[in-house]
Amino acid sequence: MSTWSETGPRTVEQHAAVVAALLHPTGAETVPLAEASGRVLAADLTAGVALPPFDNSAMDGYAVRAAELAGASGEAPVDLPVAADIPAGRTDVGPLEPGTVARIMTGAPVPAGADAIVPVERTDAGTERVRISAAPEPGAFVRRAGEDTAAGAVLLTAGTVLGASQIGLAAAVGRPELPVRRRPHVLVLSTGSELVPPGEPLAPGQIYESNGTMLAVAVREAGATAEQLSFVPDDVEKFRAVLAEKVSDGVDLVLTSGGVSAGAYEVVKEALTGHGVEFGKVAMQPGGPQGCGRLDLGGATVAVVTLPGNPVSSLVSFEVFVRPALRAAAGHPAPVRPVVTARLAGGLTSVPGKRQFRRGVLDAASGTVAEIGGAGSHLIAALARADCLIDLPAETTSVADGDPVAVWLLDG
Repeated sequence: MSTWSETGPRTVEQHAAVVAALLHPTGAETVPLAEASGRVLAADLTAGVALPPFDNSAMDGYAVRAAELAGASGEAPVDLPVAADIPAGRTDVGPLEPGTVARIMTGAPVPAGADAIVPVERTDAGTERVRISAAPEPGAFVRRAGEDTAAGAVLLTAGTVLGASQIGLAAAVGRPELPVRRRPHVLVLSTGSELVPPGEPLAPGQIYESNGTMLAVAVREAGATAEQLSFVPDDVEKFRAVLAEKVSDGVDLVLTSGGVSAGAYEVVKEALTGHGVEFGKVAMQPGGPQGCGRLDLGGATVAVVTLPGNPVSSLVSFEVFVRPALRAAAGHPAPVRPVVTARLAGGLTSVPGKRQFRRGVLDAASGTVAEIGGAGSHLIAALARADCLIDLPAETTSVADGDPVAVWLLDG
């Protein structure tokens, strides 16, 4: 069977499909509500109680029998005795006797026999007797039991992304915890003997390691968990030893950057070739050199995706291939970035045969997008200022000022 390197470059779509197939869907785990934000619900949420669970008042005021106040007005108020006070939380509320009212607070249970609430603003706010100057309609300001949802109803379906309102709903029906899809766990490795951790002095020929931190943050923003190794020297045996030690801890994906090009001293390629991981080209820029597969660890396998070492190539490759695969594995209903169409501000030229992802800044008010920085894969400062990627098809060679282009929103 032909290898990837023998069959020629893959398209972006082909490589994205291969990467997505490497990651298995994650299972379910149960977490407290406080830890469920941003997670994907693993099973339908049903209401254990009705909402509201009992008839209650929507206003501070007086619980009344509406028929006893027919004709009440400012010119002809009705005076009635206040038989009871009903604060929110009271559990021993008796029925309302005819010819009386009960002072009631918002959220308090409506007594049996009462069929309306008169807001305090339409009274003289009396505590022993009260003068009521408005005739309520039956049902006025009464929240009926179950009018929001009935007990046993499906409130949220599996696959829902949980935010503040969804978690509030779960709490309202008495759920202290929720079943959610487990977050994929990613081991982030950066290779290169020239790499130095930030904060340490640089010797000639050394650079600060940035990819590991950048990719670990990107992994977490995608909804997965990340364990970062700041860097691994260019030593094949040590590289393999680190992998063998780490992947036994429930790792779903090993994500590397660097060491995948065609030159010498490419430790990732040397260490993983022949062990289930293939390397080749993708017809895109930046990010042409790529690798992926399931690493054979002698009876067990783990998904591996290897990204280029240049920081822009690395992060763009993550956005195009890894982020959607991680989100899909965790059951996210929208694994890909939102894509909009904008008019290009200024012209662009593109390399034919390669799909381009150029950094851009979107002006939503005018519906235009402008490239920021050049096409160089090392220009991380421009990437940090970008809020989108301009997606140019492989067959495109130039785009004129004002032409429509597809734009990936990086904050979506």
